[in-house]
Amino acid sequence: MNSEIDAVFDDLEGLLGATIDVDDHIDLETLRKPFDTTPFDMPDLEIPLVAPKRPTYSPEPTYVEPAKPKGFFGKKRKLEEARAIARQTHETQMAKWASEISALEDRYAIELAAYEQAEAERVETLATEKDRFRQELDDHNQSIDQFITNLSYGDAEAVQEYISLVVENSTYPDHFEVTHEFSFAPESAELRMRVTVPSPDNFPAIKAYKYVKTSDEIREVPLSQVEIKQRYASVLHQVAIRSLHEVFEADRRGLIRTISLEVGTKAQHPATGRLDFLAFVGVSAERNSFMEFDLSGLVPLATLKHLGAAISKDPLALVAVNVTGVRKS
Repeated sequence: MNSEIDAVFDDLEGLLGATIDVDDHIDLETLRKPFDTTPFDMPDLEIPLVAPKRPTYSPEPTYVEPAKPKGFFGKKRKLEEARAIARQTHETQMAKWASEISALEDRYAIELAAYEQAEAERVETLATEKDRFRQELDDHNQSIDQFITNLSYGDAEAVQEYISLVVENSTYPDHFEVTHEFSFAPESAELRMRVTVPSPDNFPAIKAYKYVKTSDEIREVPLSQVEIKQRYASVLHQVAIRSLHEVFEADRRGLIRTISLEVGTKAQHPATGRLDFLAFVGVSAERNSFMEFDLSGLVPLATLKHLGAAISKDPLALVAVNVTGVRKS
């Protein structure tokens, strides 16, 4: 159990480090779907139907010559009588056999006709669906072409769509859910972003588990309020720097000149009691200067102060910052 706790805190302490070696740029060309290499979305149609097997026929009954009768008297008559019975038996067997063969042939003919019709329908449906699939891929690839063109012109909608792809690729630990909201103002080339992280109530508060021999039980060892405050603040600072870095690095075209960022959580506002977004970090960064930073060597809190960020003094108590004036534009 303690190893799991350690793993969680290692994840949280490495939120910024996890993105350093990741290239956040997205090559939009990779979003294309070539017809030859994109898996068909109805693969079952590509499998030919199984043709019915020809029936297996029982062997044709053979006439069995009766044994010659024994004795001295009436052997010829007895043999003729035995042969008559044998012929009658053979004829009966042949009639039954022929009826069975005819029934098998009729059933096979019906199954074969049904198979040929179903297979023809499959082939026709496959051709139709392939045409539909190809058209959908063509439409998709044309939309990618348009997306790339619009992005090159700095179209606001295209920029926002691109950033949505960037934040979708930003992977955080499963136990630490992060969501993003943003809008791009093309007239100022500013991206306004809001990042929501788990609230202090949902932040890990157990330091370890300890076995108590006297009571033969395992007890939780809680983190002190000071430790929780330090760890939670560290997470906020890392997420802020990480968010700035990921967007600026992904935007190789330099369409976004500045980012106005808020990092906080959704919780009941202490003053109103209503569920609201509470900003714990508010910062604005300019692309050229920020991209000169070396993420592997900086201290997130020091960087935020260097950028003139507004930083909550007590996020655990849900003390929000005033982000007014943080934006440069």
